[in-house]
Amino acid sequence: MADKPTIRLATPEGRSPKPSPFQTNPTNLLTDVPLILNFILELADYEKARHEVEATETSLLNTLSFPGTPPKRGSVYTALITPPNSSTPVGMAMYFYNYSTWRSAPGIYLEDLFVQPSARGNGYGFLLLKYLAKQCVEINGRRLEWSVLKWNEPSIQFYKQVGARAMDDWMKMMVEGEALGKLAEGV
Repeated sequence: MADKPTIRLATPEGRSPKPSPFQTNPTNLLTDVPLILNFILELADYEKARHEVEATETSLLNTLSFPGTPPKRGSVYTALITPPNSSTPVGMAMYFYNYSTWRSAPGIYLEDLFVQPSARGNGYGFLLLKYLAKQCVEINGRRLEWSVLKWNEPSIQFYKQVGARAMDDWMKMMVEGEALGKLAEGV
C-alpha cells in the first residue's frame, strides 16, 4: 500500500484484485466503470440533479476512453484518486482534450471533479487538479478549464484558491434534447 494518495487513469478492467463495492455487473467484476457511475450519481445528488443522469455502465463503457485502447470519439478520460493505504478510489476527474484557436494550442476541459464527502478536506481535489495541470503542461497546453454552478460557493472558493478565475464575459451555451435534433435536421 502507498503512504500517499495515488492517481491513475481508469481502465475498463480496473486494477483491483477484488470486486468494487459499487459493482453492479457480475459478469465483469474488475471494471472501474461501476465506480465511475457511482461517482457521477453522487455528484448529481450533490447538484440536486440526479433525475437528469442518463449514464449507465454500458453507456460509460461504450463512450469513455481508456489507456491502451483506441480512443473513442471525444476521448474522455477519468483519473481516479485513492487514499494512502487503500485500494478503493474516493474521487475522480473526468476530462477531455480541447483546443484554443486564439492561443493555437491544446488544453484540457475538466468535465467533472468529484471527491466523496467523507474524503473531502484531505487535498484530493487539489491533487486531481494538479494532475490535470501536469497533463496540460506535458502536451504544451495553454489552459485548463471547467464550469461550476453559480450556487456552488464551496467549489467556487476552492477553485479560486488554486488560482482559477471566473470568466464573467463568457456564458456557457448548450443545445440538447429536442432542440439538438431540430438543429441537426436537413444537413
